[in-house]
Amino acid sequence: MATVTFRDETATGKRVTEWEVAGLPERMTVRELIRLRVREEVARHNTRPSHRFNGLVRPDDAETELNGYRLREPRRIDWERQAEIAERAFLANGFFVLVADRQVEDLDEAVDLTADPDLVFIKLVALVGG
Repeated sequence: MATVTFRDETATGKRVTEWEVAGLPERMTVRELIRLRVREEVARHNTRPSHRFNGLVRPDDAETELNGYRLREPRRIDWERQAEIAERAFLANGFFVLVADRQVEDLDEAVDLTADPDLVFIKLVALVGG
């Protein structure tokens, strides 16, 4: 079994957040890893729903804030819906994933978690006016 570290960084390499998930198979696809990450962050939110959600992608009807999203009212979030949004965002270059300092570009690419247990997620921010 493998342990993977999920880490969010800014485009300049500044670490924003980091956590580990243990007990994983030795190989998983990028799609499975994104879905796992989203399921974990939504589960953390759903244990104590609040107005703020810190996650990979914006939930429906939420406003973007610095390092997170503001919900109109505290509520539980559907992790499967968030995973669908995350997959679409990955395909549309809304964020990218680095494995062993190499950008992965295919959701179906298999990652060897025994060799590359650190996954870096970098969210891309739309520029104002362009």
